[in-house]
Amino acid sequence: MIVTLVADRGECRWTDRARSRENIRDSRHRRSTTGTHSSPPARSSNPRNEQFHIYCAHKATDVVFSLKQDDVIGATLLGRAYLPVSQVLGGEEIDTWLDILNKQHKPIHQGARVHVKVQFFDVTRDLNWDKAVKTPKFPGVPYTFFTQRDLCRVTLYQDTHVPDNFVPKIPLAGGRFYKPHRCWEDIFDAINDARHMIYITGWSVYTEITLIRDTRRPKPGGDMTLGELLKKKAIEGVWVLMLVWDDRTSVKGFNEDGLMETHDEETDNYFQGSEVHCVLCPRNLDNGKSIIQDIEIEFMFTHHQKTVVVDSALPSGSSDLRRVVSFVGGIDLCDGRYDTQFHSLFRNLATLNHDDFHQPNFNGTSIKKGGPREPWHDIHSRLGDPAAWDVLQNFEQRWRKQGGKDLLLDLGEMSSIFVPPSPVTFPNDSETWNVQVFRSIDGGAVFGFPDTPEEAARAGLVSGKDSIIDRSIQDAYINAIRRAQKFIYIENQYFLGSSFDWKAGDIDPSSIEALHLIPKELSLKIVNKIEKGERFCVYVVVPMWPEGIPDSGSVQAILDWQRRTMEMMYTDITLALRAKGIEANPKDYLSFFCLGNREVKKSGEYEPEQHPKRGSDCSRAQANRRFMIYVHAKMMIVDDEYIIIRSVNINERSMNGARDSEIAMGAYQPYHICNRQNEAARGEIHGFRMSLWYEHLGMLDNAFGSPETEECVKKVNQIADNNWDLYSSEALEHDLPGHLLTYPSELLKKVMLLSFLVLSFSLTLKLEFLAKNLIFFLPFSPLNPMKTLYTFELL
Repeated sequence: MIVTLVADRGECRWTDRARSRENIRDSRHRRSTTGTHSSPPARSSNPRNEQFHIYCAHKATDVVFSLKQDDVIGATLLGRAYLPVSQVLGGEEIDTWLDILNKQHKPIHQGARVHVKVQFFDVTRDLNWDKAVKTPKFPGVPYTFFTQRDLCRVTLYQDTHVPDNFVPKIPLAGGRFYKPHRCWEDIFDAINDARHMIYITGWSVYTEITLIRDTRRPKPGGDMTLGELLKKKAIEGVWVLMLVWDDRTSVKGFNEDGLMETHDEETDNYFQGSEVHCVLCPRNLDNGKSIIQDIEIEFMFTHHQKTVVVDSALPSGSSDLRRVVSFVGGIDLCDGRYDTQFHSLFRNLATLNHDDFHQPNFNGTSIKKGGPREPWHDIHSRLGDPAAWDVLQNFEQRWRKQGGKDLLLDLGEMSSIFVPPSPVTFPNDSETWNVQVFRSIDGGAVFGFPDTPEEAARAGLVSGKDSIIDRSIQDAYINAIRRAQKFIYIENQYFLGSSFDWKAGDIDPSSIEALHLIPKELSLKIVNKIEKGERFCVYVVVPMWPEGIPDSGSVQAILDWQRRTMEMMYTDITLALRAKGIEANPKDYLSFFCLGNREVKKSGEYEPEQHPKRGSDCSRAQANRRFMIYVHAKMMIVDDEYIIIRSVNINERSMNGARDSEIAMGAYQPYHICNRQNEAARGEIHGFRMSLWYEHLGMLDNAFGSPETEECVKKVNQIADNNWDLYSSEALEHDLPGHLLTYPSELLKKVMLLSFLVLSFSLTLKLEFLAKNLIFFLPFSPLNPMKTLYTFELL
């Protein structure tokens, strides 16, 4: 367990055995949990000799062990045992019996006790702490189901397509220049060239999209829809298997759209009677969940993985042997995703986006009424051997659990066709990659997890109440943040969590189960650097608001939780600066941004046959010619040497492991890491980040090569401020020169007035919010609406 007192962090491992002086009914109906008062618990059903490795970053006085009665609906607390944190901070193994106490802290059941062993490992004892990747032989994240694979190939993608006129000249090591890659073109080629298997997982897979749309880069068969392409390959004899999330709110023949409009029923209907095997997968519960949890999981949580696994020719093309290639990341194969780095609002409505118009932020929108469409920014990756086989194993485990018929190819018996998992580069290849696959998933979604807690611990899994959980994505984030030396760059659809340290007052933070550690780990990393007098900076890019009607309850709730997360982080930073007597803007250490576009009208643009209702948000958005670019990317770059790309959002449902199912990759190039001479990494990851910044900022600058410096962070914030002024102004003379916008918020000391121009309206918000050290605000608290005054002044 990682136990943190204020800003000190470490890790503890513990085992437990529950006993008492009396026979306490069948232990199969008991479960014990452990954690700090505010950390997510580790659970056990038959609580004997279990082992846990738990990260946390909390202000804690006790490690708490809870014993509960397992009920059909929920569970009843029987008692808790407390181990003072002060006893474990020395690092010695604590082997002791603890009394189990009731709510009044009195012993229960005639002196019932629990036997525990706990050992604390201070974070500074980690050999990789603050050392970045450190060495080309860095072994990867420990305690995970999938180990790191060496000598791999990796391709990084920004957005679904890169047009020929997007040509940033970004120098890399060895005199090379960065070359962008085209995601949907490569996926089309991979599917089209497959001879034996095409395995797809998706939150949404829509058969009516086309992957090839750039008229300057045509391909034979490029006019086929995805559905037609998959049917064609299945007829050719390729084994096409699909696992598509079954949205329980969509009902065949009744309400097929469903709440999330994922097209799951349409996709299932399309492939009925074909050679394509499409299975709609609900997010089923694992064993040991209650009836209420069962309903909650099936209706609230999703299968969120987005993978494509195919067989591919060997790079040389000189053999009929095939290898495995996998695509992993944030891009769904569905409508609304196709976009380029220019993120046009209106100019492609007659061409690229005419048959793929997506705008869920206004009511009653359609291509017939014109734009703006919702631009889409996303990130994806392609993995070659041997890491691609881990993505294949993930699919096979999921298919065996929910796929029904045993239709998987046995690649082990096809050795004459498939090259087994093996390196695809030589050790001296300067462009080789080391890759590790991570997941958030539990036994309700995969087949083959170990049956016993001991085996689960050895496999890097967490044992729960009759369930086994893979939570390695959160572990990967924590490890990468702790290794970071200079800077972290994040793009994510959501940014909320570490609710255990949110400011109390109008809410009870303990009632908000957004317990994952990522925001707190980031702020504590910054605090540590401030204390050591070292520069460090975190850049975070999120959407202006979560996709949906901006003033809807769900969107406002997420914004409120996001605001509380940011407030917590800025409080940590402000207190650290004060303690060191440093007068600095907290944004010099932590900056939040969003993306937006605004474009002047040009001749020849699409003219809609209808017009939105006069005075509606849509009509004003058309008049102002502006809208946010939706950030759906899920990526983190550390020191330009390590990258995580995934389907995972920075929220509890993605990080928990027992909620949404997710998959991710973490990777680095061993020949392109920060060396002992303090020379910066200049490999593909650096080129990828610089290309992203070129997309967002509309320019390159030498300062961008060192994001940790004060010069760089101030320059980026200045550009974003200028872009926001242009985005929100009444006048429109030119296209927006860059897309990166300062996130619409301000830090004040007592009373905040936030004038906040979004898309088609001005939101004026007055909040009287008193805080001792810091006030950081984003729109409105749905949990205490009387403290906020909202007026929507439509333009």
